[in-house]
Amino acid sequence: MTEGTPETTRCGFVALIGAPNAGKSTLANQLVGSKVSIVSRKAQTTRMPVRGIFIEGAAQVVLVDTPGIFAPKRRLDRAMVASAWGGAGDADLVCLLVDAKRGVDEVVEPILNKLATVRQPVWLVLNKVDITSREALLPLAAELNQRRAFEQTLMVSAETGDGVGELRRLLAAAVQPGPWLFPEDQISDAPLRLLAAEITREKIFDRLHEELPYQSTVSTDQWTERPDGSVRIEQTIYVVRESQRKIALGKGGQTIKAIGAAARAEIAGIVEAPVHLFLFVKVREKWGDDPERYRDLGLEFPRN
Repeated sequence: MTEGTPETTRCGFVALIGAPNAGKSTLANQLVGSKVSIVSRKAQTTRMPVRGIFIEGAAQVVLVDTPGIFAPKRRLDRAMVASAWGGAGDADLVCLLVDAKRGVDEVVEPILNKLATVRQPVWLVLNKVDITSREALLPLAAELNQRRAFEQTLMVSAETGDGVGELRRLLAAAVQPGPWLFPEDQISDAPLRLLAAEITREKIFDRLHEELPYQSTVSTDQWTERPDGSVRIEQTIYVVRESQRKIALGKGGQTIKAIGAAARAEIAGIVEAPVHLFLFVKVREKWGDDPERYRDLGLEFPRN
């Protein structure tokens, strides 16, 4: 299939919204068939809208994996939540992803209330059906549809892929006729430098769990393609205190070496070339108040 005319192709933007840890990033990766968004057991790991692209038949669907929606406390939180609702407002279709195991809780409730202001078609996608009893699914779907008449209600497991193929087909059929916006082989609009930084940040979450929660960010400072076909990457991990820098380094540098090895292997798989990754850890006390960092993440900088 190649790019065609508006008469033969379809294209549209689909926003995935929901509470933190509803499984949006996992679902986006499943739909695209490749990693475009970082995944962690920790909530609120996605900080910016990440666009993943998949093709189904004559349709090109651009997914916007938005940050989880929650009650914001910090400046960065406010920027993430604003970005999530902005992504919903800019899309042609919105998918509300709900953790079927948790159901309607104090985090999902305000999202449902605000959905009343969304004019685009909204689909309900119940996720994690593989760990939810069948007896609970239909009553939950009925309860949610009483709150809003969803155009579609689907049940999937983003983890196992169950139901994801059907969701792909339905999304492809739902987008409007029009030319494709991206080349056929492109799966994300995120620059490789940014994706590499996000992968390293994911490995920090995986390795350090509660020790270094959200007070870290990663910047790709250098990306050099070498004559032998390999890629040299230099990244800086910013933390807000010296004690956190010591945690990130670990005894004898063992922690940072493990993070680097895991990130290097995954980045190499994506760029399909050997990767030489060099990580540095620096203290920047107020990086969360730096407008430049927000621009790097594709977020609006909240002024208050």
